[in-house]
Amino acid sequence: MTPTPQSDGGRFYRLAWRWHFYAGLFVAPLLLMLSLTGIVYLFKPQLDAAMYRDLMFVAPAVRTVSAEAQLAAVRAAYPDARVVKFAPPPAADRASEVRLDSARAGKLTVFVDPYRNRVLGARDDERNLQTIALKLHGELLLGRAGDFVIEMATSWGLLLIASGVYLWWPRGQRHGVFRPRLTAKKRVFWRELHAVGGFWSLGLIGFLMLSGMPWTGFWGAQFAGVWNTYPAPLFREIPKSGLPAAALNSTSDKTVPWAVETTPLPASSDHHGHAGHDAGRTRPALSLDAVVAIARARGLPAGYSVALPRGATGVYTVSANTDDPREQVTLHIDQYSGRVLSDIRWADYGAVARTVEVGIALHEGKLFGLANQLVMLFACLAAILLTVSGVVMWWKRRPAGRLGAPTTPDGQPIWRTGVAFLAVAGLLFPAVGVSTLAVLAFDRLLLARLPPLARALR
Repeated sequence: MTPTPQSDGGRFYRLAWRWHFYAGLFVAPLLLMLSLTGIVYLFKPQLDAAMYRDLMFVAPAVRTVSAEAQLAAVRAAYPDARVVKFAPPPAADRASEVRLDSARAGKLTVFVDPYRNRVLGARDDERNLQTIALKLHGELLLGRAGDFVIEMATSWGLLLIASGVYLWWPRGQRHGVFRPRLTAKKRVFWRELHAVGGFWSLGLIGFLMLSGMPWTGFWGAQFAGVWNTYPAPLFREIPKSGLPAAALNSTSDKTVPWAVETTPLPASSDHHGHAGHDAGRTRPALSLDAVVAIARARGLPAGYSVALPRGATGVYTVSANTDDPREQVTLHIDQYSGRVLSDIRWADYGAVARTVEVGIALHEGKLFGLANQLVMLFACLAAILLTVSGVVMWWKRRPAGRLGAPTTPDGQPIWRTGVAFLAVAGLLFPAVGVSTLAVLAFDRLLLARLPPLARALR
């Protein structure tokens, strides 16, 4: 039986409903966007293979040409571009991939037949479906401001789940708890579809939200700074650039795994052991072929990439950012001497870093192949169902010309437990704290002074 508004449980229920309503109103459009773009990026391997098959796949032959020869072919085809990264073929029937940064053409991935040393063509890495979906998913195409909005929506999404569980709780009800009544009246049907759908999918949706939080700009950075640490001796004897390894990553191009982002990015040294500063150097002294040989000698799995040095003190970064995080390897190599300055693997990760990396692999549908993708697809479709059913349910009960927000009885005292809960949530998720203060200011100050607006929003 649902608590009455006059009881303590009723006050609790109405306040939970009110906050669930406001949070849902804010989160719904963003959750819909995250679900749709997430589905696109979830099936990136299949979409890439279908859309760029002529570029990605080649007919195997007896022998491949050297990495340096492949770079020379790319430079001849794109003389004005800077080579950023080289990825050897991950399989016998796959092309090599060369990432370029061109002032004229922007960011490109050029595909090279490694057997015949033939440039097959290029993919625009800024204007293709998967990249646009990823940038929408991570930052709404708005940079850091969009990243904060996504962080705020994800944080509120977790509270939306908590309040939704409370509102779903049976309280003596027998119908519409574990399965919706398909023959119920429209408003009841949509309410039960929303509640029951949320119950069966809340674990997966909550996992998607939690596993996505480490990527966020503010919360994720603070979380990594506190929990993603390594023993100091691991980097004590190497020259450092003063930058973290995260400087190699961007929203659309992840060179190193999340677990490595907080580690110091080493610097190359000149022949006298000092940080390289010879302005006369026009290219690294160490060839790309030598770097590939080091990677093979170190046992890197197929699918690794080599990020070329940035400037005279830059290093080669060889990264196997694999689908199975247990196979991840990150090497930083001095561009002059070939010395491996750091070699970071799964065994070096702490418990939190391992947990996050497994969560990321599951979030992206990579860890268990197609089965993993299908489970995450179910979570995305469930999130879409909850969003659509929630909006329909609100629209059907909304009074004409008004917002239809759940109200609390006049003179009702502030719910102390709820305030404490929001305070704790605000500390755990700062984006919740900032937005809560904004909502309270709007609800208590602005609406109190503008009764006509308050009536329209109720």
